[in-house]
Amino acid sequence: MKNDTLTGIEGVRVGHAEVPGAPSGCSVILTGGGVPAGVDVRGGAPGTFGTDTLNPVNLVDRIHGLFFTGGSAFGLSVADGVRRYLQELNVGFDSGYGLIPIVAGAVIFDLGINTSGRYPDSELGYQACCNASAAVVPEGCVGSGLGATVGKLYGMEQGMKSGVGSALVDAPSGVKVGALMVVNAFGDILDPAQNRLLAGCREKSDSLRLLDAEQEIGKMKRLSGFPEGQNTVVGVVATNVRMNKTQLTKVAQMAHDGLARTVYPTHTLYDGDTIFALSCGELESVEVTVVGALAARATAEAVLRGTRKASSLGGLPAFADL
Repeated sequence: MKNDTLTGIEGVRVGHAEVPGAPSGCSVILTGGGVPAGVDVRGGAPGTFGTDTLNPVNLVDRIHGLFFTGGSAFGLSVADGVRRYLQELNVGFDSGYGLIPIVAGAVIFDLGINTSGRYPDSELGYQACCNASAAVVPEGCVGSGLGATVGKLYGMEQGMKSGVGSALVDAPSGVKVGALMVVNAFGDILDPAQNRLLAGCREKSDSLRLLDAEQEIGKMKRLSGFPEGQNTVVGVVATNVRMNKTQLTKVAQMAHDGLARTVYPTHTLYDGDTIFALSCGELESVEVTVVGALAARATAEAVLRGTRKASSLGGLPAFADL
């Protein structure tokens, strides 16, 4: 079977792990000896780890592990498990006093559906690394997508279940761009090819009829009482093109166009939308704009797949239930 997910990029491995008995989990992306990376944060309420390292003006030029996790800020301890796993493999930045694994990542807020009081932690991050493989990426309600939800304009009770999705664009030019997105948006999910809502805010908590967030927001002046920081779409794009941090930062910026095509509204004060970009190959003489355009396409497809492959959970319906 052809691999049409992120691991279709040679050298990339993905692993998921879930909190036992709780709707939350984490996902890791491993790249062997490390790869150049960039990042772009667009949402107004981000929860990130290690992103300053990826600033093009800073010293370290590559990362060795990337993670996405539920649990909001509580989930940031997943980074310790990823770092411990890489340290055991003697992978890291040579500090002159030993190898230091460079790890980055981002969280989603899934506490609205995960009321267990248990969150992804260091051990779960380590387990996700042990589970990592180059096989086709499992999608839907797995790993970091287990607690993901969308369509929360009128609160969680009228939202829907979503998950993690992955896609690969394999262009005739030989350029490949893969994406993995954790779809935990405040807004609705729209398939632009069909101009059709796939998931979003429902009319009532016991209804399967969707409202249109664009029309509903047009009636408002304020989103009264809605707490900030409870949503986000986080993810990564990776390419087989040889690129540096500056170029990858631009690719990450352009990848956000994929969110603009499929999520409405996106990049709000209530979201922490963050996309990383990785260079995992040696293909030369490819313009940054080409890679960025393909990254936006892969991002959009990953968002749609994460929505379509989700299943109902915690009393919230999913796309399949419509």
